[in-house]
Amino acid sequence: MHAYQRMLKRLNGEPVDRPPNFDLFMTFAAHYVGQPLSRYYLDHRVLVKANLAVHEDFAVDIVQAISDPYREATGFGADVEFPEDGLPVCRTPLLLTPEDLKKLQKPDPAIAPRMLDRVEGVRLMCAQAGREVPVMGWVEGALAEAGVLRGDSALFLDAYDRPDWLVELLEICTDVAIDFAGAQVEAGAHIIGMGDAIASQISPQMYRKFALPYEKRIFDAVHEMGALGRLHICGDTTKLLPDMVESGADFIDLDWMVDMRAAGAKFGDQVSFCGNFDPIAVMLQGSPEDVYRATLDCMHAEELRSFSAAGCEIPDGTPHDNLRAQVQALRDFGASLA
Repeated sequence: MHAYQRMLKRLNGEPVDRPPNFDLFMTFAAHYVGQPLSRYYLDHRVLVKANLAVHEDFAVDIVQAISDPYREATGFGADVEFPEDGLPVCRTPLLLTPEDLKKLQKPDPAIAPRMLDRVEGVRLMCAQAGREVPVMGWVEGALAEAGVLRGDSALFLDAYDRPDWLVELLEICTDVAIDFAGAQVEAGAHIIGMGDAIASQISPQMYRKFALPYEKRIFDAVHEMGALGRLHICGDTTKLLPDMVESGADFIDLDWMVDMRAAGAKFGDQVSFCGNFDPIAVMLQGSPEDVYRATLDCMHAEELRSFSAAGCEIPDGTPHDNLRAQVQALRDFGASLA
């Protein structure tokens, strides 16, 4: 059974040889192929090479164009620094004052260099991975993108001081996300991942007002394009889960703080959860035996539809034997259900 078949069958609750491995790779993947982070962020050929390498060497059932949260922001005109082998930094928000919104121009993913670079990365992944491996593009959720453009602290104040202004910004970010997703689906992406990490820092009421409607619009558009949607919100999203399920995502990533067993019992017939052992304490710092046990525990939480993944990105420096232990656990779990 190849990876694409495995994914579709698992989504439908059908038998598979093993649950799919949907780990997120970024910094680990870059260094695994001996490249500095700046090249991973700025050259889609490096991103593709790195993702194909971890897919092949660690039995990952997906290749992905996720890299950093600044693709759309640079298209809008934000000034982002890319240290040679460090994380990118946006030191000054583009929207320093509310009046700056009037000057904001929507970027075109076919022209904006870093957005186009991701589109070309998706295209190259599809060409090299063939039809047997799911390819995942990526966009920022509207609220997350608004946080990048405005700055998180200012954005939280805006939600109280000028909610109508914030809605106007969210509408712009949503339109750009849909356009960006469309360009990636046209290039061949089977899945569009959406990062909306800032949402874990707000109340369910604010989530329903400032995040959920825009996530839903983006995923509705993705489905109309013929692709699947994956929602990733870092942190403890327990209080948000009932609303996250309403987003229309086909996959929902759960960070390690969330009780995956309880989530699966309550919502497992509506969505596939990905997760969710601790990427630091277990994957990076634990032993292969720790990873093996944690992987099996997560799979028992929702036996028919769950996907395996650490709660967030696989950390740089993760022991290779730990990644292999995850795969072995998935194979053994699959064999136990045969």
